[in-house]
Amino acid sequence: MKRLLHGASPRTLLISAGVVVVALLVALGIAELAAPTAGPAAAPRVVVGAGQTPSSGLPTVASAALPPEARHVLTLIDAGGPFPYKQDGTVFGNNEGLLPKQRTGYYHEYTVPTPGSPDRGTRRLVVGHGGDIYYTNDHYASFRQVLR
Repeated sequence: MKRLLHGASPRTLLISAGVVVVALLVALGIAELAAPTAGPAAAPRVVVGAGQTPSSGLPTVASAALPPEARHVLTLIDAGGPFPYKQDGTVFGNNEGLLPKQRTGYYHEYTVPTPGSPDRGTRRLVVGHGGDIYYTNDHYASFRQVLR
């Protein structure tokens, strides 16, 4: 290894180190490499349909009981987009502290359109990297965990 890197530029060393770090993160399951999706907003690909829904202790709602717009957004999330709003797929900070505590970047939010609303409305889906999904219809004042 020393012979391979001897005389390498700092830029080459940095790139090599970055490749090794990414490879380790992927191997450990901490990072997922996925091509960005086409459309107005490219969001991190989160697989939400696999396995059993983790328990959060929050009230629950079956995905079939969600409004049709929310079910459509779940389909878009499963497909990796495209999403109609630039905010879709952005990190949700859980500043209200109502969702289970997780590391920064664990949760991502998606707009659930409200028919007749002049703006994005108050409905959102928040998705965790562990497959957990939460629905709010009151702009983060309360959440129900979505069961699939």
